[in-house]
Amino acid sequence: MHRRAFLFAPLARALSAHANRIDASRLSAITDEIGLSPLEALAFAGHYELKWIELRSVPPRGPEYAFLPEAEVKAAAQSFRQAGLRVSFLNTSLLKFPWPGAEPVRPRRGSPADIERQRQEEALRFARRMDDLRLAIRAAHLLEVSKIRVFCGMRVAEPRRLFPRIADVLGEMSLVAEREGVTLLIENEGACNVGTSAELAEILRLIPSKAIGANWDPHNDLGHRQVPFPDGYRLLPKERLGNVQVKGKSLLDPQTRLDWRAIFAALERDGYQGQVGLETHYFDGTLIEKSHLSMQELLRIVKES
Repeated sequence: MHRRAFLFAPLARALSAHANRIDASRLSAITDEIGLSPLEALAFAGHYELKWIELRSVPPRGPEYAFLPEAEVKAAAQSFRQAGLRVSFLNTSLLKFPWPGAEPVRPRRGSPADIERQRQEEALRFARRMDDLRLAIRAAHLLEVSKIRVFCGMRVAEPRRLFPRIADVLGEMSLVAEREGVTLLIENEGACNVGTSAELAEILRLIPSKAIGANWDPHNDLGHRQVPFPDGYRLLPKERLGNVQVKGKSLLDPQTRLDWRAIFAALERDGYQGQVGLETHYFDGTLIEKSHLSMQELLRIVKES
């Protein structure tokens, strides 16, 4: 029996990966990067027959969906349902600011009075973090999405020295998330204290809660001169991957292109169940054009895989 199991293990893994295939039905996109208005974003999703969308800010540069008044969230949710779309991920700015007593590497700008005012605003924002979390959870429930993005504070000179504090803060938030039936996904964001796949894996080890997972953006590793795949991916706890994001440059630019075919194959093999969301992220005036090109490339990859 042991010999048979050994011989058939590769076949079992192949069958499992095929059953878990990442295809067009699992693609998503952040609405404020695919349209200059909510209607344009819905039209983009309809054009590519997407089943899912990610939310962040109301297009083009409005407030975050997570913190809208309840009536506005309900109206947005209704518009998505009418378009036949489900929300795969609620991107928020929770904890994406300098924390009190943790001076960021990226210097603040302005006069001394301006900088002091910024510090006071950051302290107030940190103090109300649990209230903001509850607002985001309320929006998530109304939007029928269970995954919410969080960060780990703006990056300091020695991020790992802050990890125990980060674990305490997110550990407290995880108790609320668990009661409310949502999962908080930490993103590896280059400007934050968890900026690479390795740091993401490390902070997750410090927070064993089932209500804390990972939003993996492999392109963000490049800013810290890390190799996101296969090196960074190998470190991640695969069972805690809740969402994967794809930067447009990792699809279109030769200098920063990633092997998404190989990444998808690894995710399939390792049992990833979530969606893959496009975050185009071009700031040269070609955002919508590049969103179309990026989605076309994503569709080509999944169809040919």
